[in-house]
Amino acid sequence: MSGEVNIKRLALELNISIATVSKALNDSHEISLKTKNRVWDLAKALNYTPNPAASNLRSNKTKTIAVIIPCVANNFFSLSIKGIEEVARQYGYHVLIYQTHEDTEMERSFTNSLLNGRVDGILTSVSSNEYNNEYYQNLVKKIPLVFFDRVYENIDTFTVTTDDYEISFNATEHLIESGCKKIAYLYGLEKLPAGRARFSGYKDAMNAHGLEVAEHLIVNYIDDDELNLQNIKKLFNENQPDAVFSSLEEFIIPAYTACQELKLNIPDDVKLLSFSNLSSAKLLNPSLTTITQPAFEIGNEAAKCLFKILNKKGIGDDQNIVLKSMLIKRASTGG
Repeated sequence: MSGEVNIKRLALELNISIATVSKALNDSHEISLKTKNRVWDLAKALNYTPNPAASNLRSNKTKTIAVIIPCVANNFFSLSIKGIEEVARQYGYHVLIYQTHEDTEMERSFTNSLLNGRVDGILTSVSSNEYNNEYYQNLVKKIPLVFFDRVYENIDTFTVTTDDYEISFNATEHLIESGCKKIAYLYGLEKLPAGRARFSGYKDAMNAHGLEVAEHLIVNYIDDDELNLQNIKKLFNENQPDAVFSSLEEFIIPAYTACQELKLNIPDDVKLLSFSNLSSAKLLNPSLTTITQPAFEIGNEAAKCLFKILNKKGIGDDQNIVLKSMLIKRASTGG
């Protein structure tokens, strides 16, 4: 028999139903191994190639997931995406990427547009300009969703984060053990659990060593490099901290620039430490001491969690997954 090799032809030649052939090709537990082998052998002999589009229509699956993040250019998120894509490929899925640019309205617009069946699930790291918990409480009832890095609390789904409190406590102690007593804090993500946990780690370490957590030593992040630079210069001029702990890598260039313009020597006059996955951190002058998050592993683990939901597995698993960050000591703290 010549012509197109499809499931119907396989069924005719084997004298079994189309449904049986389909289940055998998908390794269904309903079909005996003997029948599966007959179907697989004939499919191989006839060079049968499944039609993924038809399969997707039958299963009502798009074989696509969405990743919604604040910024692709951020080194942390680019590494996370690589981790997500590795898992998606293993499952034969495509990945759509959306950037919110820290805009909660845009974030909502993207997610709402995906509820019409365009994707099978969503991985998201939320925007920092607004706390949007109630929206996501409702969203997880409508579509499989997993949070990574920037998450909301008390929502019934998987979250993949890092040990923000512990690593911030340890990093602050590193500065204290390096002789610092007046440690300024550059505060970002203050509306999100990650930002608050980082600040709590800093604050508790300071208190544990009898050091003051002074309001005039805290600078809040603004989405404007020039304003951040001016605020850090004002911090140095008015308060002369002997160390600066940055909770965001976006503060790094303004901090280095402020030191350069004010002719402050790093680490002799002031020590610098920051959360950052920048590969160039070791190339800065001096090299930057960083808290480096396992970005690839976070994306990888988050994608695995999403596919657990999609495949209805992992019921009863711990939904709050916490990975370890690493303090990498370099010249900016005298390390």
